[in-house]
Amino acid sequence: MAPNDTAAEVAGTGAAGAPLRIGVVPASGLHDADVHERARVMGRIAAAGLDGVLQADHVSFRNGSGTDAIVMMAGLSGAHPSLGLHIGVYLLPLRHPVTVARSLATLAQLAPGRVVFGVGIGGEDRHEVEVCGVDPRTRGRRCDSSLTVLRALLAGETVTHHDEFVSIDDCRIVPAPVPPIPVLVGGRSDAAVRRAGRFGDGWLGAWCSPRRFVEAMGICAEVAAASGRGAVAWRHKYQPWVGLGATTEEGRRHAAAAMERFYGLPFAAFERYTPCGTPADVAEALAPYVAAGVREFDLSLCAADTDEAIAMAGEVKRLLAAG
Repeated sequence: MAPNDTAAEVAGTGAAGAPLRIGVVPASGLHDADVHERARVMGRIAAAGLDGVLQADHVSFRNGSGTDAIVMMAGLSGAHPSLGLHIGVYLLPLRHPVTVARSLATLAQLAPGRVVFGVGIGGEDRHEVEVCGVDPRTRGRRCDSSLTVLRALLAGETVTHHDEFVSIDDCRIVPAPVPPIPVLVGGRSDAAVRRAGRFGDGWLGAWCSPRRFVEAMGICAEVAAASGRGAVAWRHKYQPWVGLGATTEEGRRHAAAAMERFYGLPFAAFERYTPCGTPADVAEALAPYVAAGVREFDLSLCAADTDEAIAMAGEVKRLLAAG
């Protein structure tokens, strides 16, 4: 079920010539797996030719569920020596940026060059925000404040910053990550895209058409230029759920079950932007995004079997890379 936009209509301005990278959330997840199973699954991901594993972040979502993404990635960092550790999105407004900077710097020591940090403001569950002592109405401003501080600290700067949310003098985080951690900013709104242009190394898109992705990349470039950032080595990324199976209907069943369980909403709310079916079906649906300039994806895999889903995701990557 490919999006309506054709490749020709949305040819975009992504990082031309950059390698195609695909990370995944395994079909069964890694939250409850023991250390041996985590290592085995990470090995399967690497063997399939995939580039990383994705972990989302929640503190107390809906019924209290959640995973601290940085802590989880610290645990996974030793399960494979080279796979990327992709966080997205981390609910930055619910935390203090200094402690987040320290956590990321420590994670970078454990896995140098492997961490990609995606942030967002959340809000699907307002109660989750409230129990963290945060007024949901301030999420965007808090995120801007925290990104200002976080990016400076991760760059090794000594930071003095005073606003309505953060007040610090002469703060440093040593050692700063080497190489630097790419920071992507997620969110569907124009405000989120502008935030990516001001603070991010890229936009982390979801639930959007290839045409919207092209538009977002353009907004990022315009805002970055207006903010005086100079040249940015953009790493925009698209993050869809995908349903995998022997047929489109089987893939749809797997996606519907997983997404309705997680979001508590009918699958119809997501179906338009959820590729389903065989690896060829999914690759066909994602090809217009590649044509639009997307070179990085994180796929949330929905399937009957974890190993089978990983193998099929590897085939999706091969098909997309082959054009």
